[in-house]
Amino acid sequence: QVQLVESGGGLVQAGGSLRLSCTASINIFRIYSMGWYRQVPGKERELVASIVSGVSAVYADSVKGRFTISRDTPNNTVFLQMNSLKPEDTAVYYCSATTSRVSPRSWGQGTQVTVSS
Repeated sequence: QVQLVESGGGLVQAGGSLRLSCTASINIFRIYSMGWYRQVPGKERELVASIVSGVSAVYADSVKGRFTISRDTPNNTVFLQMNSLKPEDTAVYYCSATTSRVSPRSWGQGTQVTVSS
């Protein structure tokens, strides 16, 4: 299991920006995929963005062109830059990582993002 520590959530007006950070407890080169999911009450947790094998970035259609995922390898950290935020982006955002395609997924504690209209 990978320990993940998140930061960066908060309250922002529509059209604003936030950056989420997630730091892993192991060397990031040992991680197969690392990224962000989000969840609102009553709905399933959904993928927002992920980096796979350190190379490929995957985004949900709803955030393409607005969110950017990147990583800081020396500090074992992944960032999610969120621009042009919309009220529908309001959710608890969870960092997640897995060390292989079949390994259990590790989760961070979650950070609240609230976008006001």
